[in-house]
Amino acid sequence: MFNHSGAAAHAVTGIINYIRSRRLTTGDMLPSEAALCEELGCSRSSVREAVRTLSSLDIVEVRHGHGTYVADMSLSPMVTSMVFRIVLDTDHFLERLLDVVNTRQALDLWMTDDLVSHYRGEDMSQLQTIVERMRARRAKGELFTREDRAFHAQLVSVSSNPLIKELSDAFWQVHMAVLPHVRIALSENLDLTVEAHQDIINALYAGDAEAYRRVVVEHYSPLKRAIDRHTMGNRSSARPT
Repeated sequence: MFNHSGAAAHAVTGIINYIRSRRLTTGDMLPSEAALCEELGCSRSSVREAVRTLSSLDIVEVRHGHGTYVADMSLSPMVTSMVFRIVLDTDHFLERLLDVVNTRQALDLWMTDDLVSHYRGEDMSQLQTIVERMRARRAKGELFTREDRAFHAQLVSVSSNPLIKELSDAFWQVHMAVLPHVRIALSENLDLTVEAHQDIINALYAGDAEAYRRVVVEHYSPLKRAIDRHTMGNRSSARPT
């Protein structure tokens, strides 16, 4: 699982097993470094390297002067890794971005029945307020990135599947981190984006699963078309004359 020397890998596995066997959860404190060394039969250097590794994976959190705690175990390391992986893949950058967009769309579509069942005829004021903030920012010529994330987080917050909620936000983060590296004019798509969010609200309130699926596809279509055009343009310019 971990690409480390034998002693450090043993310490990593030992700490994970310690957390698991004692059913520790986020915020619980781990033993001191000395106690871990004794518990695991490892040297201080191996335990320190293991803690650094697990900290980078958001499994443990080192609070200097206080100790080491079980961390959130979020998908943040995956997000960081994916962003670098895409940005550094210069030959297939746009294709990888399109993969991310398609994955976001697939997750939204996968949740159709769950979302329609929950939101049919229900109070949509929280989502509607977010869309109104989007409109206000758009009218001022401002981006509404924060509102977009809030909308999607609120939308899927009703899901009974916590992993889907985490994946939805993780791929949103990857999408938004990678997008600034693309030289694509998106201004004409922003009005469509705002109204797509409104259409999502309308479809869910009406309990119309087919309408929801349709507007989700329409929501991502402008960006996907822009990526396709940009990709084709790059291929054309790369052809020998």
